[in-house]
Amino acid sequence: MSFRTIAVSTAVAAACVSVTISSAYAHGFGERYDLPIPLNLFMVAAAAAVAASFVVIGLFVNRKPGETWYPRYNLLAVPVLGALLRNRVLLVALRLVGVAVFLLVVAAGLFGVNRPVENFAPTFVWIVWWVGMGYVSALLGNLWMLLNPWKTIFEWVEGFVGGEDGADAGLFDYPAGLGAWPAVAFLLVFGWLENVYSGSSVPFKLALIVLAYSAVTWAGMLLFGKHVWLRNGEVFSVLFGLFARFSPTEARMSGGTICSSCADCAERGAECVDCYECWEKASPDQREFNLRPFAVGLANRGVISLSTSVFVIVALATVTFDGISETNAWLNVQDVLHPVISTFGAIDTIGLLIVPALFLMVYLAFCWALQLAEGSRGAVFDVARVFVVSLVPIALAYNIAHFISLLAIAGQGIIPLLSDPFGWGWDLLGTADYRVNIDIISASFVWWVSIIAIVLGHVFSVYVAHVIALRRMPTSARAVKSQYPMLVLMIVYTATSLWIIAQPIAN
Repeated sequence: MSFRTIAVSTAVAAACVSVTISSAYAHGFGERYDLPIPLNLFMVAAAAAVAASFVVIGLFVNRKPGETWYPRYNLLAVPVLGALLRNRVLLVALRLVGVAVFLLVVAAGLFGVNRPVENFAPTFVWIVWWVGMGYVSALLGNLWMLLNPWKTIFEWVEGFVGGEDGADAGLFDYPAGLGAWPAVAFLLVFGWLENVYSGSSVPFKLALIVLAYSAVTWAGMLLFGKHVWLRNGEVFSVLFGLFARFSPTEARMSGGTICSSCADCAERGAECVDCYECWEKASPDQREFNLRPFAVGLANRGVISLSTSVFVIVALATVTFDGISETNAWLNVQDVLHPVISTFGAIDTIGLLIVPALFLMVYLAFCWALQLAEGSRGAVFDVARVFVVSLVPIALAYNIAHFISLLAIAGQGIIPLLSDPFGWGWDLLGTADYRVNIDIISASFVWWVSIIAIVLGHVFSVYVAHVIALRRMPTSARAVKSQYPMLVLMIVYTATSLWIIAQPIAN
């Protein structure tokens, strides 16, 4: 049983409502929602909308090969706002907030009551932070780079022991072939903790998990360098950084020769955008903090490593498995396998490993078809590395569709916990008596938000893939034709996503 099940169920009990809520009802709905038209028609209409967007984007989005320009506006040039964003007091305040919350999570887990919904740590980690930070990264920008407590504490200790200012040298060189595989491994572990391991909801065990991950993160920074480990091993910096590429803000370096010595910039072969190693080393007059259109940060990402490509696939697959595990179809799978595999946890663990492997095989098959459509030669993995970032908007959309009810309903549990984080009977902010309102959103609202999010996510994915194709093909017509396989993939996953989201709401 995942923490979401415990959180929602207990929140309802605390609210004294007379309906039974479990994670099998879309993370918090006890009523069945009758769709206004059959689900099959919704799936067909959504797929048709994605197909129509392909036509529109193909007609009106044109670029010359190699062109990467897009409209942007430097917020640092705005007199009052720019001064606020440059103010070190704001930066220090954000870092202090990140560290303070981190310490509170650990302290509450270690010393507070060992009951999930009466302790600050599980509700904050699994609902507010895990779900909310993804939304913030995608819709606002990479705030995690400022809040990241592991980075901040490491820098404080580094400064205290007299580390060289601005240096990022580790004790050893990072192995060239290791890439982001550590982040891939940690993402799978995190997915297992979230979806399979029931102990992750127990405050004391959760605090130990956080401390263990902290030790590994700080060791990675010490051994290989702060930014090197943040780019390759710190799973949340990698994940939220990818989501932030979709966002309407960017940190850009203009001028200077700093990027020439940056391994990340050299690997991407792109402009110095959202490279925080270069940003920290740059002088104030070289920095830009820009507004930009959504998703262009993905379209101009350049070629990424094989390990980062697999990371994107795993990120999409794990959240999809979370949805699949709430369907009757998965319950049937468990019933079939249970006589052979003794525990449901083992079955879920196998599923968590198989689903990303299936996603990767399907994606590579479509990349092979795309390669044939392009008439290009070379390894299929080379094509996969180029286009995999077009899947990021899909992962974001599915996150919104899948978790919105969890954040809106079970997320309210953080309100009384702010007054009593340890479960000791405090009322620091006067909110200890707050009761969760399960009527804040309805199943119909979640359904329509899910449809809109999934369709828009796939439309953005079509746009990103098309822009990438325009850079690879000599003409717009060739670029459009080469994208037919990707369009089929987007349509198939649109329909599949709606089916998965609909199961706990309408069945």
